[in-house]
Amino acid sequence: MTKLLIGLDVDGTIIHYDGDASDRVRKAIGAVVEAGHHVVIATGRSITGTVPIIEMLGLTEGYVVCSNGAVTAQIDRSEPHGYRLLDSITFDPRPVLDRLKGAWPDGLVAIEVIGEGYLVSDHFPEGELLGEVHVVPWDELAQPTTRITFRSPTGTAAEFVELAAGLGLHGVNYGVGYSAWLDINPAGVSKASALEKVREHFAVDAADTVAVGDHRNDIEMLGWAGRGVAMGQAPDDVKAVADEVTGTVEEDGLAQVLETL
Repeated sequence: MTKLLIGLDVDGTIIHYDGDASDRVRKAIGAVVEAGHHVVIATGRSITGTVPIIEMLGLTEGYVVCSNGAVTAQIDRSEPHGYRLLDSITFDPRPVLDRLKGAWPDGLVAIEVIGEGYLVSDHFPEGELLGEVHVVPWDELAQPTTRITFRSPTGTAAEFVELAAGLGLHGVNYGVGYSAWLDINPAGVSKASALEKVREHFAVDAADTVAVGDHRNDIEMLGWAGRGVAMGQAPDDVKAVADEVTGTVEEDGLAQVLETL
């Protein structure tokens, strides 16, 4: 049997909006792992926020791509935090911070600290950031990081798409979420770039790759995969780059795909 490399987004793909995964999805992921395929969690979450997903799914080995590709780790239950950090790509956030300052009336900024949490300009809505969160003066945000998050509790995703286009964010990679949420990563870094390194490690043929995701930070990953699948609730621009569209997360669209493997 040909071993596949399967990249799976988390929020809106593996887990529902209540933070849990259905029994059908858990069973389908377990089945492809048991069959010998390489399942790689590929998420915008930090590594700290990804560990609970690894535990929920009962994964005991494999690779995880976090922070939209800026962090790659290997699952290792013998390590204190359950993983071994393999790769992290950082950038100087100062030019971006200069553009973000005052760009939105109630805009909040978070700087990711690998394995710990975030430094933030002010308090984010409860439960949005996992790990330790420390409010610091604006100048203290200007340190090398894997990701900047810009958030507004009152804005919309459409407004942030327009905002991002007008900010002139050159030399970085960015994506807008379902809400007024903007993730900014180092230039050239995406889930696809990190998954490509994992593919090369396992010597999997490019045609034997599968990816499933539901949002704009999955666009590169879906285009990279031999079989890119968009979830049914994905925005139209995400569906446009996919090879196919499955059911929504409420319909266990991920399980529908994995059961064909």
